[in-house]
Amino acid sequence: MFLSTIKTDPLLYRISICKSMDQLKQTHLQAFVRGVSLDPLVCFKLIVFCCTHDQGSVDYARQVFDKIPEPKVFIWNMMIKGYSRTNRTQCALSMYVEMLRRDIKPDNFTFPFLLKGFTKRVGLEFGIGIHCHLCKFGFGSNEAVETSLIRMYALCGNMNDARVVFDTCLKSNVITWNTMIAGYKRSRLFSESRKLFYEIERREIKPTCVTLVSMLSACSKLKDTNGCKHVHEYIKDARFEPNLVLNNALVDAYAACGEMDAAMAVFKNMKTRDVISWTAILSGFLNLGKLGLARKFFDQMPVKDSVSWTAMIDGYVKQNMFKESLLLFKNMQDAKVEPDEFTMVSILTACANMGALGLGEWIKICIDKNKIKNDVFVGNALIDMYFKCGEVSKAVDVFKKMPKRDKFTWTAIIVGYAINGFGNEAISMFNQMLNASIKPDQICYLGVLYACAHTGLVDEGIKFFADMFIHHGIEPEVEHYGCMVDLLGRAGLLAQAYDLINSMPIRPNSVVWRALLGACGIHKDVNLAEISAKKLVELEPENGGVYVLLCNIYAACNRWDELHELRNMVMIRGVKKIPGSSCIEIYGTVHEFVARDRSHLRSKEIYSTVEMMAEDLRVFGYAPQTFLDIGE
Repeated sequence: MFLSTIKTDPLLYRISICKSMDQLKQTHLQAFVRGVSLDPLVCFKLIVFCCTHDQGSVDYARQVFDKIPEPKVFIWNMMIKGYSRTNRTQCALSMYVEMLRRDIKPDNFTFPFLLKGFTKRVGLEFGIGIHCHLCKFGFGSNEAVETSLIRMYALCGNMNDARVVFDTCLKSNVITWNTMIAGYKRSRLFSESRKLFYEIERREIKPTCVTLVSMLSACSKLKDTNGCKHVHEYIKDARFEPNLVLNNALVDAYAACGEMDAAMAVFKNMKTRDVISWTAILSGFLNLGKLGLARKFFDQMPVKDSVSWTAMIDGYVKQNMFKESLLLFKNMQDAKVEPDEFTMVSILTACANMGALGLGEWIKICIDKNKIKNDVFVGNALIDMYFKCGEVSKAVDVFKKMPKRDKFTWTAIIVGYAINGFGNEAISMFNQMLNASIKPDQICYLGVLYACAHTGLVDEGIKFFADMFIHHGIEPEVEHYGCMVDLLGRAGLLAQAYDLINSMPIRPNSVVWRALLGACGIHKDVNLAEISAKKLVELEPENGGVYVLLCNIYAACNRWDELHELRNMVMIRGVKKIPGSSCIEIYGTVHEFVARDRSHLRSKEIYSTVEMMAEDLRVFGYAPQTFLDIGE
């Protein structure tokens, strides 16, 4: 009856075929001319378009709604749906309250429409209130309502209440299972998602594509290769027609589990592929550290989006190949692909480690100019970049202007202050962090201990080291012991530093022994230096830097016999010192230099300037120490 009325009434038919708000308004004007603008069916059709169409306007729908003398419940439902659909949940709630005030009772469509807009931002207390209302009106056992309730609790992050509803509902519809599985996945409870999938199989409920994709997503996070194979076999056995989304999920899951042969087999058998398919394989190679294969695959990609470009750039960053990541970012710009906030974080990390301040500042301008999402991750990367480039005031300015901060923000500014020699500021910031009820982590304590070491705050450093476990339950790692050895060594407390090493519950690594060896050089303690050097040689027999440090200590203490003996041992063993390198950015170009490297285009000018500087230093009495020359 309803459809036949639309087909026979020209005005209703015109409303049903409208494609834009302009067309709808013209048709609405015709309704005024014909004197049927308040006809319930015309109003309903206008509201349906405004509340369900992508080009619709819920505000226009509200204007139409307010003209209806006594709107029926289905019109109220449509308005609630429109507000929820456009994430205006508070307006949907107000509409529901007004509906009750006018003594209009909700039906089984009201609550699913109302609950659809609920998220953590709206507030769980409102959702609990709606839960009470639907039980009061007798819709507590309606399956569509129950599924909406589960979704609401899951979106609000309350999986316990979601599970209570799930356990007491009928669960005959796979959509209810999918909602619960997706909720666990959203809360990163991937093992629970996996359990529900196996329960679906046990109950012989046929899963949908959504079910399988959610299961594969859980397997990828859990690195569950057997789970991936199980779903793959299910697809084959059940003759489930795989589509692009399902194939992409299968490729991504296999790749995340490191099963690249299986991932490539699915990829090659796919009838159609998109950029997501290619990027899944690319990410798999990158996760395995196979940078060469990843780059080869990346270059073969027919289409690249910002995700694939960012994945490759980030792959270089994680392998400390910062120059290559910057070059690839330039290629991305040449390809006219717009970067996103994830790209910017990777590039800012590269700039920080290359000391490329100019490029880093240009990236910041890009973020502001192109209105790229400047979230907490971008802010943290900017703070790190400015600190590593020595721009302390700019880093602090970014920190102060950040509307939202997380644990990593505080860690970045504490570590940044520390590495730039602002020890007292680092400790002050750490205390502010504690006052803000932010729990510090291992890295944060590394920054604080580093600050104490480089500021000579021995008592404070010892207190912080003890507080790690006493107040925050953080077990000191080898890096923290290294900082403590450095702190005590710099203060000349070499015996205490050595005792600390001997009392460590974990095996000291080369960083710990190198800290002690460096302190021995400062305070000319040859005996401890020899012990430290011996331990270092055991750990890193090919590291020429160890021999250089010990040789300089022998020379400083006039132990020439030991110096010559050490030099002969180095020659016999054929130990070579890894050449040092440094970078500098000039006018947006990063120049990298290696010791004794003459490959730079202006190397003659550079070495000429170095000789002039050395001569000026000699005039003022400087005598370089060249006790051991290990070939590079």
